[in-house]
Amino acid sequence: MEIRSLMYSALIGAVASARSMTPMATIAAARLAGRHTTGQLILLDRPLFKAGALAIGVGELLGDKMKTAPDRTVFLGLLVRIMSAGIAGAALAPQGHARAGAAVAVATAVPLAYLTLSGRKLAMARIGQTRSGLIEDALIVAAGAAVVTLATRPTHAY
Repeated sequence: MEIRSLMYSALIGAVASARSMTPMATIAAARLAGRHTTGQLILLDRPLFKAGALAIGVGELLGDKMKTAPDRTVFLGLLVRIMSAGIAGAALAPQGHARAGAAVAVATAVPLAYLTLSGRKLAMARIGQTRSGLIEDALIVAAGAAVVTLATRPTHAY
């Protein structure tokens, strides 16, 4: 297996570094749009879990703008980030390489969480919490959507 085959897992880990629930929300949205991942996500095939992943993803985007929002590098923030990156990285890995995909996504998400937090703090100092958060949201959601779209395929080929 070439390292390039885990590129989507690494990229979704980078997305998770800034928004922990965006990987799961984008995969849920892709499933709703009829797209299929190489890895199995049994829970995200259930309507309740798809809706939950989307709702939590939106909730995270809203909650990030609150003054009381904790840094992404606190213990629980990293734990959720690890879980989300691992699940999404496994789902986007080549078939039979879910563990490697999960490991690559987590290994990307955790150190980048510190880097993206540093960048966000610099942006907050210049343009404020809400504006910097909205810009970060737009970039991360777009990146997540692009990664998942490129890494998945339509369930029904036309």
